Amino acid sequence: MTAFQRDLTMDDLVVPGIAVVAGLVAAFLLRILLKWLGKHADRTKWSGDDVIVAALRTVVPAAAIAGGIAIAAAALPLTKATQRTTNQVLTVLLIFVVTVAAARLVASLMRSVTQSRPGVAGSATIFVNITRVLVLAIGFLVVLQTLGVSIAPMLTALGVGGLAVALALQDTLANLFAGIHILASKTVQPGDYIRLSSGEEGYVEDINWRQTTVRALSNNLVVIPNGELAKSNMTNFMRPEQQLTILVQVGVAYDSDLEHVERVTIEVVAEVMTEITGAVPDHEPLVRFHTFGDSRIGFTVILGVGEFSDQFRIKHEFIKRLHKRYRAEGIRIPAPTRTVALQQGAVVIPQQRGAGEAGEVTAARFD
Repeated sequence: MTAFQRDLTMDDLVVPGIAVVAGLVAAFLLRILLKWLGKHADRTKWSGDDVIVAALRTVVPAAAIAGGIAIAAAALPLTKATQRTTNQVLTVLLIFVVTVAAARLVASLMRSVTQSRPGVAGSATIFVNITRVLVLAIGFLVVLQTLGVSIAPMLTALGVGGLAVALALQDTLANLFAGIHILASKTVQPGDYIRLSSGEEGYVEDINWRQTTVRALSNNLVVIPNGELAKSNMTNFMRPEQQLTILVQVGVAYDSDLEHVERVTIEVVAEVMTEITGAVPDHEPLVRFHTFGDSRIGFTVILGVGEFSDQFRIKHEFIKRLHKRYRAEGIRIPAPTRTVALQQGAVVIPQQRGAGEAGEVTAARFD
């Protein structure tokens, strides 16, 4: 049994040949056009147009070729069965190409959205993977429906089998839904600096379907299951805002002029805030005296930093500059000293001495 209704002649091949060639030429021209659009899309600030053009560069030429082949098949004297089979094959191939392109498009747009927030170092792949799987699953069901396969029994089987899978993968599903909840609640996002009650801390690199990856300041990666992260007490140093204040404890001798100390310290704070990268230039310098200590008067200096990791550099520069300025101004930072008095009978009586005084040991003998 032949696929053609009758023997082919040269006249029968003219129109199909023209249709195929036209489809190929159209695909070539459309690809050039989309390449030109892609160059213009690169110049825009929004990255979404790049993703859309990249997806169209796959779908549109394939659709042009499939259209040319479909027209050619319609022009040939094919039997009804062959015509129907050809149309189904072309439709399935086109659906496959559209599904793959749509999955890439949605995943790329999702990744673009997650990376558009300032300070984000990674992407939340959990949403990217979920959207990609959903689009591919929908495309697969459309293909089955196109081929005449009923999907109702399959959906029923998936519903029954899904219960067994859910029972077998409780921990995995718990981590999956914990990750979705974390991202949906916006308590943690990629790029945030967090610290857990168990001691782990660092920048959130990624939140995927099973785990959260955190990059510590030592540049090591810490992998935390999403379920454990959701149950842990956590401090997010990027929310509600990225800027934060840090406290530096300082002490000066009792004979210091506190007005002079405060004025000098504020000048050093203002200098650090304006000159050091990562500081907050508009931060108001604050000095608060709070303690009459054993050998010093203690006070707290409040500094503003742009983000958590900047505090170490700012503390470093502040302490160096403050120490240098105190020495130039004659302000003493005393070290604790003790005077120990010894009595006969090995009775030791420690006594605190004043700030900056040399310690001495006194022995008393009782006859």
